[in-house]
Amino acid sequence: MQNIIRQLEEKRDRARKGGGQKRIDTQHSKGKLTARERLELLLDPGSFEEWDMFVEHRCSDFGMQEQSIPGDGVVTGFGTVNGRLIFVFSQDFTVFGGSLSESHAEKICKIMDQAMKVGAPVIGINDSGGARIQEGVASLAGYAEVFQRNVLASGVVPQISMIMGPCAGGAVYSPAMTDFIFMVRDTSYMFVTGPDVVKTVTHEEVTQEELGGAVTHTTTSGVADKAFNNDTEALLYLRRFIDFLPANNREQPPQRPTPDLGDRVEMSLDTLVPDDPSKPYDMNELIHKVVDEGEFFEIQPDYAGNIIVGFARMEGSTIGIVANQPMVLAGCLDISSSIKAARFVRFCDCFNIPIVTFVDVPGFLPGTSQELGGIIKHGAKLLFAYAEATVPKVTLITRKAYGGAYDVMSSKHLRGDVNFAWPTAEIAVMGPKGAVEIIFRGDLGDKKKIEARAEEYRERFANPFIAGHRGFIDDVIMPHNTRVRIAKSLRMLKNKKLDNPWKKHGNIPL
Repeated sequence: MQNIIRQLEEKRDRARKGGGQKRIDTQHSKGKLTARERLELLLDPGSFEEWDMFVEHRCSDFGMQEQSIPGDGVVTGFGTVNGRLIFVFSQDFTVFGGSLSESHAEKICKIMDQAMKVGAPVIGINDSGGARIQEGVASLAGYAEVFQRNVLASGVVPQISMIMGPCAGGAVYSPAMTDFIFMVRDTSYMFVTGPDVVKTVTHEEVTQEELGGAVTHTTTSGVADKAFNNDTEALLYLRRFIDFLPANNREQPPQRPTPDLGDRVEMSLDTLVPDDPSKPYDMNELIHKVVDEGEFFEIQPDYAGNIIVGFARMEGSTIGIVANQPMVLAGCLDISSSIKAARFVRFCDCFNIPIVTFVDVPGFLPGTSQELGGIIKHGAKLLFAYAEATVPKVTLITRKAYGGAYDVMSSKHLRGDVNFAWPTAEIAVMGPKGAVEIIFRGDLGDKKKIEARAEEYRERFANPFIAGHRGFIDDVIMPHNTRVRIAKSLRMLKNKKLDNPWKKHGNIPL
């Protein structure tokens, strides 16, 4: 018995040391924490229950039988974050470069299967050199098994990928299928083919950072949702972020006590929208002044800035916010913003999170690059997402809501539950100038007549009342009462039940 206990402790000690002190020191010298240090920061103290600590690879090719470390390059198990159950895997770069073997993949699949059974989020901390080359097709099969779990878990439990080192080749497709991807500046990167292959095939010279670094993916490609300065900051933000999400698709969003009451009036909002309809204002000000305690966790803040998405709370309960941003491209919808918002709306709908939409949209961005890039199909993604969503939907039009973009932004016609407008709202097919130049084309030579016609159009259509007459707007509210009215609406919608017609799944315009 004593001999077995001694062996057990020796194996535990070997597993905890990973690839050894020298490799741990190398990891630290790069500004990176080890797999276990990351879990210590992420999870509540003493809550981690590790699984499969003694698993080792089964490869005997290329001398691999001589190299075996318990755990095989990934630490898996479950624990709690702020008292809530989480399943997690953390790849260990000090062991075979964190490369994925058949055994490594089996460990990840085991905790993903269990997470789906019990209904708890999965967090993957990625720091891997990719497939373990010595295992050949067995490692590729391991990746495919993980991919299959990602697909099955999608919409069942939240999946979050934290990229904290290299993630290349086939490895990138598992994070790509998760709900959110966070990265660390200067130490993490993602790409399908690395700089050397790019140079060989296309003769382009590019660095790892330029090709797939955190800045690239959070500003240009839109692959990642947020970038952090170091491992510690990333993990502490992740602890905060997970608190917004329900554990699974059967639960309502988590509630958190707040001293910020739902009847709070915000008088400064009465002057937020400028008198000049062409002058921009910051939609972030409205968001921060309406939500609980001004706390807003923005998703993809550095990408497609003409639309804002993120999580906040209203009377202690999580809500998703989608808002046009007049400060960027006048708040127009384009390809990038449509895709960004559509994915966010669909996530909220998967996990019972009410959606509050703030609208100031002059239309879809015109131009050949947009049309040739497929704005018709990409814009339809956002339309599809809003129309399909069955969660509570509250919409507020602050200023412009023109053309098809009015329809797309959670209008009453897409089963919006409560639709408000401020007195400054302008709901029309297009702006007064453009409309008049089409309707009264024959008067284009007479500048005064055109100006008079534009003023007439503005008085008749550039207001919320015609939509109100038709019941497309439920009420015109004073800006200072925005929080009060939204809070009351969400309270009323708490037990909303709405089902889509039975189908295997829809065919969203991808």
